[in-house]
Amino acid sequence: MPKKVKPTGDENEEESVPCKQVKEELPNTLSVLNFDSPSSFFESLISPIKVETFFKEFWEQKPLLIQRDDPSLAAYYQSLFSLSDLRSLCSQGLYYGRDVNVCRCIGGKKKVLNKDGKAQFLQLRKDFDQKRATIQFHQPQRFKDELWRIQEKLECYFGSLVGSNVYMTPAGSQGLPPHYDDVEVFILQLEGRKRWRLYSPTVPLAREYSVEPEDRIGTPTHDFLLKFMGRLPFGLHFGACI
Repeated sequence: MPKKVKPTGDENEEESVPCKQVKEELPNTLSVLNFDSPSSFFESLISPIKVETFFKEFWEQKPLLIQRDDPSLAAYYQSLFSLSDLRSLCSQGLYYGRDVNVCRCIGGKKKVLNKDGKAQFLQLRKDFDQKRATIQFHQPQRFKDELWRIQEKLECYFGSLVGSNVYMTPAGSQGLPPHYDDVEVFILQLEGRKRWRLYSPTVPLAREYSVEPEDRIGTPTHDFLLKFMGRLPFGLHFGACI
């Protein structure tokens, strides 16, 4: 779950929390997920893996990679979040720290490149293109109804809070150093492709987020490529506090 950070900038500047965007309903034919109930939703989320198999063989035991190579799904996945959404939300008022982070992994350490105060889309895009920085957008379900629906179903299914972040990383770059999370993570690749390396945990089922030095993590146990249509690598992470 993202850490709450008070926006920086002029103390006299009035904070304005962006209003939730009004979003048109997507045609049912575009949705690849079954929203009839929390159970049916989760079944569709991990399909073709059976729920019983998921909890018996994968849950809190080992990673599960599901690949769906179907171009007809592009409209639905890309509707969840896009660069144009970020541009629109910046015009409504987003703050560094609270809403977006700009960072890059340099020498095995995370370097935060945030500015002060409100985030401007042109500056974010400049950091993305020229500094090869990752843009992390916190809790996009505040503005995207379809993401709110997804998280609502996950919260009902697991009986816990669920948060989300969007990560936008330029090709050939890395936003975060090796680390382990304190939540269960579901990752959905919205556009582009991103290489993932997973390692044996140094702390089983960690309850605190922590960065691990590369000399401690050894060699990857899993090395795979998440890919989808489009040019920019957009990844959506759902974290469940269970």
